[in-house]
Amino acid sequence: MSEAAVSSAGLRKVLKLPQIIALYIGSVIGSGILLIPGMAAEAAGPASILAWLIMSILVVPMAVTMGLLASKYPSAGGVSHFAKLAFGPQYGNLVGWFFLLSVPLGGPVLAVTGAQYIGVLLRFGHDQVYAVAFVLVMLPIILNLFGLKLAGKVQTAVIAMILAILLLAVFAAVPHHSAEHFTPFAPHGWLSVARAAGLLFWCFIGWEAVTHLSSEFVDPEKDAIRGVLWSAGIVAALYFAVAYFTIATGSYGGTASAASLSLMVQLSLGEAGGWVVAIAALFICFAAHNAYASAAARIAYTLAKEGAAPRAFGAVSRRFGTPVGGLLFIAAGSLVTLSLLYSGTVSLAQLIQWPNATFVATYIAGCLAGVRLLKGSKLGKAAALTSLASTLCLYPFLGWSALYPPVIAAIVYVIHRRTRNSNM
Repeated sequence: MSEAAVSSAGLRKVLKLPQIIALYIGSVIGSGILLIPGMAAEAAGPASILAWLIMSILVVPMAVTMGLLASKYPSAGGVSHFAKLAFGPQYGNLVGWFFLLSVPLGGPVLAVTGAQYIGVLLRFGHDQVYAVAFVLVMLPIILNLFGLKLAGKVQTAVIAMILAILLLAVFAAVPHHSAEHFTPFAPHGWLSVARAAGLLFWCFIGWEAVTHLSSEFVDPEKDAIRGVLWSAGIVAALYFAVAYFTIATGSYGGTASAASLSLMVQLSLGEAGGWVVAIAALFICFAAHNAYASAAARIAYTLAKEGAAPRAFGAVSRRFGTPVGGLLFIAAGSLVTLSLLYSGTVSLAQLIQWPNATFVATYIAGCLAGVRLLKGSKLGKAAALTSLASTLCLYPFLGWSALYPPVIAAIVYVIHRRTRNSNM
């Protein structure tokens, strides 16, 4: 038996339910908690709490679908792999493009979010905030050029830090709760609740991230479902608590929305609490961008090798063996996006909706694949159909950003046609 086979066999049966739950929680809870509660409250007022309830319910069949697909079709390709199995390589590559073109938009969102948390404490001006954001955008890309990655222990520490900060923020906000902050309840109309729900999707992505580990579950058939159900409940409870106290303490509105978590902690702990959150926010945003940039660069490389992307995307550093073509694409796109944010051409609240739309489209693709691939399972098919219906209903409320995935699909189609014609 080869070394690879031995390694694969040795890793199959090591993850039990507690570890699976921790992995799912760490994959779903991330930078969104730093930014979205305040933005959602600003968009829909206190009624945004209803959007959190709606998403907490809708996420259960979505998580179950991803869990079942992970247990039945384990692969590092995630949703892209499921789409390939269900509908063919072209559709799988399209899902890969959705992810690739999310990162040059989502990376600057992460960077500016982390920079604003520091800016609130140090009373930074506009230029200073964006100088920090520039470093946060470029540093992970530069590190990836040299083949450096954050260690697993560091990523685990980030997860523990996020959970600790969420609990700290909730307990710090309890004494400052006021019912007055819930009136008027829906100042922007009830339609704003649906629009806020679309924005909240950013906080509930990540269920597909653990799919490549499903072959290592001790009992994947049972624990994949139990794991997503437990983690969905914990994630929903944490998000709802933070969102509720963001509203109950009035920690949102204007520039405060981008640093609402910090403001909540400072209510009881003062500037010291704000510093804890700010430093953690920098670390969280850096870690998330590092992971996404690394993954997207490798997706660019894979797409190029399959003829689904320009050849330049497949360039590899001879010295370090890293996907330099993909990283340069991400760097260029991120700098353009950061420039648009800096100039005020687009706001953070507007920009985040665009990568959010591609994630919604990715989950639609995953649910469609689930309907076909899980047809032998009553639970799987019901979960896939339910999550497909809910994401399709949510899609129109994305606004203009709903056009982003179809534009990507059109570009991918043109590239595919040109590549096919050049090979004929």
